[in-house]
Amino acid sequence: MQKLLQSTKLLGFTLAVVAIFTFTSCAKKMSFSSSRVVPAAEGSVKIKSDKNDNYTVEVNVKNLATPSQLTPPKNTYAVWGTNNNNEVQNIGQLRNSSGWFSKSLKGSLSTVTSFKPRSVFITAEYDSQVKYPGMIVLTTRR
Repeated sequence: MQKLLQSTKLLGFTLAVVAIFTFTSCAKKMSFSSSRVVPAAEGSVKIKSDKNDNYTVEVNVKNLATPSQLTPPKNTYAVWGTNNNNEVQNIGQLRNSSGWFSKSLKGSLSTVTSFKPRSVFITAEYDSQVKYPGMIVLTTRR
């Protein structure tokens, strides 16, 4: 009887730990729609809240041409988020593993925002510090 009671407690504890891990590690994942500008490009965005009500945003793309190969040529890709009021904010610059885009055609961004992005999109820009989005290359909007 005592072993059964210990087993039940252990099972209850294990289920509680699994439930906590499951609920705290949930991340919203969105995929980018096909692009007319760069048709081969594909990628996704993961958004996860933290205990301070901030949001970690992780963007990963592949098969994205270097911005200098676009028409017209650009210098960089900027990542934007849209909040619940449809306000747009520049949340960072897309980079590859070596810093700037190279032959790998892969890019990523990991950043933290104070708002939960409803949608995320990537634009081609001359400067990464732009205040307003330019040519949209990829978007999670439907």
